[in-house]
Amino acid sequence: MKRILLAALGGGILVFVWGAIAHMLIPIGDMGMSTLENEDAVLEAFRSNIPRPGMYFFPGWDWSREMTPEQESTWMEKHRNGPAGLLIYRPKGGEPMPPSMLVSELISNILGAFILALVAASLIGSYIRRALLLSLVGLFAWLAISISAWIWYGYPFAYSVGEGLEVYIGTLLAGLVVAKLVPAPSGEAKNA
Repeated sequence: MKRILLAALGGGILVFVWGAIAHMLIPIGDMGMSTLENEDAVLEAFRSNIPRPGMYFFPGWDWSREMTPEQESTWMEKHRNGPAGLLIYRPKGGEPMPPSMLVSELISNILGAFILALVAASLIGSYIRRALLLSLVGLFAWLAISISAWIWYGYPFAYSVGEGLEVYIGTLLAGLVVAKLVPAPSGEAKNA
């Protein structure tokens, strides 16, 4: 268990550092991001019309009740004609990168690496084979989450590609550390 915890810590820290590099030093973290034109007017409209933080899908659909066929038809027409999208909104704003956010990110990276370490403890094979198999967890996460967001919510494709690169490379790096620190379950097939 000690090796699993050490691997989780090392892998998580490496993913955290890689994320910082991807977002601050190379353009992977910025791929597909845009700024609002006429931002001040748009933000004023937000302030005047959206009082609560939340995730807003627009045009809005009220899932708490069944819509009449006429309401559904009106919604579909609004969606076709646009604008349509998804808005993550905080009316109060806040510090862009407070220490609490960085600590939460590090903890989530360590927990993710802990999962990799648990999986690694049951993988037989060579070091490289095990590391590459662990990296597939990142590929799965990207396909299941980021590509779904592109398909269903219209995330920019470039953003989804950048997120895929960040997640896969981060998982590969963590997999290399974890596979090194967590031994295969038995001596057999280590060179497979």
